[in-house]
Amino acid sequence: MSERTLRRLGVDLHAVVPSAQPVWRATLSDAETWLGAARHARSSDARLVSLWGSDRRGALDGAFPSPADAPRAPRQAPGGEGFVVAAAYALPEGLAWIELALPAGIEAYPDLSTIFPGAARMQRATTDLLGLEAIGSEDTRPWLDHGAWTEHHPLRRDPALRAYPAAQDYPFVRVEGDGVHEIPVGPVHAGTIEPGHFRFSVVGEKVLRLEERLGYVHKGIARRFAELAPLEAHRLAGRVSGDTTVAYAWAYCMALESAWVCTPPPRALALRALMLERERVANHLGDLGALGNDGAFAFGLAQFSRLREDWQRLSRQAFGHRLMMDAVVPGGIAADLAAAHATPMLRQCDAIETELRRLRAIYDEHAGLQDRFATTGRVTPELAVQLGLCGLAARASGQRADLRCDLPWPPYDRLGVQPAVHDGGDVAARVAVRFDESFESLRLIRALLGALPSGPIHQALVQPSRAAAGAGRLG
Repeated sequence: MSERTLRRLGVDLHAVVPSAQPVWRATLSDAETWLGAARHARSSDARLVSLWGSDRRGALDGAFPSPADAPRAPRQAPGGEGFVVAAAYALPEGLAWIELALPAGIEAYPDLSTIFPGAARMQRATTDLLGLEAIGSEDTRPWLDHGAWTEHHPLRRDPALRAYPAAQDYPFVRVEGDGVHEIPVGPVHAGTIEPGHFRFSVVGEKVLRLEERLGYVHKGIARRFAELAPLEAHRLAGRVSGDTTVAYAWAYCMALESAWVCTPPPRALALRALMLERERVANHLGDLGALGNDGAFAFGLAQFSRLREDWQRLSRQAFGHRLMMDAVVPGGIAADLAAAHATPMLRQCDAIETELRRLRAIYDEHAGLQDRFATTGRVTPELAVQLGLCGLAARASGQRADLRCDLPWPPYDRLGVQPAVHDGGDVAARVAVRFDESFESLRLIRALLGALPSGPIHQALVQPSRAAAGAGRLG
């Protein structure tokens, strides 16, 4: 599906982000046109990136009212804006952000899960947060609300009651038959993994069905974003996921910079990319060790943990924090890279690459480990497309999708990133992708350090006098 196709459907798109990653936005009032855009996206192999809702009633009032406030009707925003549901589609040439403005008094929209199965959980979350219903959806169970919330939807601008009671049994799908046993696990676990409730339906050692209920660690981040000043919210973005702080903070800053028409200096963009690749390597080192440990190979965990620790110590010396938290700020970066840290980084890349190649050979030649990796958790390329997988999981299932390559933004537009792609779809393929991406990130770090632009590291942002929209995406 191309921009031209969307325009033929009656979708009047206009550019949001004037950059190497074009983003188009449109607001529709006709539900059938909005639904038709989703169908054409599916038939054109576009991917559903996200689905969400917004309450724009009284959007100029500022902060959300507290649930304890006396009931009041929200002040209508200029133009009669109300509830909006939005879907974002990844196109070959950019991102299409298509909104459906719901008529006054209407709090429902067409179900997209029959077109994009991955939309189901996004729709359930939208119901929990806003009370908006996906008409025709077969799965209307709560997703984020586990019965512990107050009686209000947290992203609404009025204290409207939820459509379901606070406490209710969660209807897991049951598998019945001779010899079938249902085994519940969680949501409290013995280790440090995030809480999740899993239901295994098994016959002997064969798992017939696994159903999970997640959402226990919902932190109210979307609501908090709406309460923060734009120039402060990057700190919250960087705490959505601590070990991915650079990526989340950069995505937020990209959105704000596009809305406020600010281009960070070249040196700031190069140093953001340097931190992003260091973050990628750190995560791959940690996960490769954890995967070895999960396969009863504790030696792998010990070795990769040692390498990750050395890597993060140098990040702290260079950028002030082991995870480089708060290093990416609107308009650029918080502090420059001292020249004295460039040589140690280059030497560390060489040392880590040597160790990675040695450890990869050990992993590949360890029969017990490969027996556990091969065919485990396999997602076929066809299923990956159906589910809309992205990132590393998609690349391990044959999907050649990497924004650094597909829609490169500065400085990636001059680095020639080579994506790591395997089609096995199992744990072995995901391990291979992690090794390959680590080697590529080491190459990119060397290239960035070898050609760092000079100049400032920050460009001041000026808030426009009118409302503005922006988008940011990293991959």
